[in-house]
Amino acid sequence: LVASLAQRTQIKSLHLKGKELTMKIVAALLALIGSTAAFAPAAKESVVTSLNVESTEVGATAPLGFFDPLGYITDEAKFERYRAVERKHGRVAMAAVVGTIVHNNHIVFDGYLSPSANLKFSDVPTGVQGFFTIPAAGIAQILAFFALVELAWMPASKYDGDYGVGYFGTEITDPEEKVRKLNVELNNGRAAMMGIIGNFASEAVTGQTMYEQYATGHVTPF
Repeated sequence: LVASLAQRTQIKSLHLKGKELTMKIVAALLALIGSTAAFAPAAKESVVTSLNVESTEVGATAPLGFFDPLGYITDEAKFERYRAVERKHGRVAMAAVVGTIVHNNHIVFDGYLSPSANLKFSDVPTGVQGFFTIPAAGIAQILAFFALVELAWMPASKYDGDYGVGYFGTEITDPEEKVRKLNVELNNGRAAMMGIIGNFASEAVTGQTMYEQYATGHVTPF
């Protein structure tokens, strides 16, 4: 009888815990559903009215449109700066993705990266570890080149991102076509930023470079 009462008490306790857990799950789902409203395209209403249509046209693509759920954009000057930063990061990320794919396919320059260190380009391993094999003088040269580009050649203060090189050497005169090309660039840059971060993350989790993951069929970090 005592054992039976103990079992009933235990079952009742489990039922109560189960109900409590169910309520927590439901509450979490309701909170999640409510939070998605912040990421809906309707969030455009939070943008200040001083931002005109032309300034938000480029980059405001479907399905999210003008995406600012946290309300960072308070004036047009800030919007232009953030858009310029996004564009530049996207361009760097696209170059990084292409470079990662090329290097992981063992396509490298001939000769030496550092003759004094007897280091050939082919000696640099693929993946993140390759960066740490570059001599300090080489890192300094890379940073100096970045500074030259950032300050003189393609200054960060030029927010429109147009450095006179055109679209593969040609000038786009049709306004609608130009907006479409600029949107393609921004969206490809956004995808590239996620792609290169994902590549770094999967390499850190699996311990394998992109080439090693594909060679072994291990295309997921899980």
